[in-house]
Amino acid sequence: MLLSQALSSRMVVLILSGILASGSGTRVLSGQTVCYGGPEFPCYKIAYFQDLSRRIGFEEASQACEMDGGALVSIRSATEQGLIESLLQDLTKSGSGLSDGDFWIGLRRSGEGQSPNTFSGCPDLYRWTDGSAAKFRNWYMDEPSCGSEACVVMYHQLTAQPGLGGPYLYQWNDDRCNMKHNFICKYASEVFVSNESGDRVEPDYVSENVSTQPEVKVHAPSNSADDQHHMVVTESSGIMPNVVYVIIPTIPLLLLLVVALATCCIQMLSRSKVRSKSSPNESTLWISPTPKKENLANV
Repeated sequence: MLLSQALSSRMVVLILSGILASGSGTRVLSGQTVCYGGPEFPCYKIAYFQDLSRRIGFEEASQACEMDGGALVSIRSATEQGLIESLLQDLTKSGSGLSDGDFWIGLRRSGEGQSPNTFSGCPDLYRWTDGSAAKFRNWYMDEPSCGSEACVVMYHQLTAQPGLGGPYLYQWNDDRCNMKHNFICKYASEVFVSNESGDRVEPDYVSENVSTQPEVKVHAPSNSADDQHHMVVTESSGIMPNVVYVIIPTIPLLLLLVVALATCCIQMLSRSKVRSKSSPNESTLWISPTPKKENLANV
C-alpha cells in the first residue's frame, strides 16, 4: 500500500514537472516566464489549476519546482510581496478563469528549537525551503496557528469576506502540508539566461501595478521550441493530459485482470490433461472379449 502511494505521488510530480517544462497542452494565462527587472532579479512561474482534484500538497509542489530548475517561491521583502500580488492581479484581470484557490509558498516550520505549541516561539520556527530565515512576514492577524499546520500558503480567496484582521487576500496562513493547493515557483534569472544562450528576451509587457518598483517583464507567448520552457502553468486543456489521468489509475486493474485470466487458463489446461489420462480404452477394461471366445469353444 505504501509503495503504491509513493509511486502515485512520484507519478503526479513527474506529470506536473512535465507541464512546467512544456507549453504543449497547457493554457497560458497572461504570458510565459515572468521576470523581475534585469538579469540580477529572479523569475517566476505560476501553477494554477481550476480542477480541485489536480492541486497538490506542499512536498509535491516543492519537488515539481525543483525538477523544473527552481524552488517554491521565497518572498524576501514587501517589494517582492507586492510584485507577487500584482502578478496574480494581472492573471485575474486577463479573463483566463483565475478564481479562488490558495498558493503554496516555500515557507515551512522547521520543528527545531522551541515547541510549536508556544505561540510566542512558533513564528520563529518558519524557514524557507533553502533553510534561510524568513525575515519578512505577511501573516494574517491570527496566524500562524501552528499545531499540525506546518506549511504556508498565500490566501487567494477572491470571494471571501474580510475577517477581523481585514481582507484575507494575499495574506499568509499556515496549513496542513497534505492539503491540495496551487503553487508558485521561483527561479534564478541565470537559469533562463543560460537556456537562451545569453540572449535575454526583451519585455513585451510592463505591469502598471508596480510603477515605483523595478519593472516586471512578461515574455510574450511563443510557439518556438526554444521558448516552450517559459510557459506559465495553468490547468491542462488538451485531450492528452485527460487520457493520462484516466489510464494511470486503471493500470493495476488491468494487471489484475491479466493475472486472473492466466490463472483460469492454467487451471483449464490442467483439468483437460487429467481427463485425457483417465479416459478408458479397450485394453484396460475388466471385461475382455477374449474370455468370451474361450467360453463359446468349451460349449
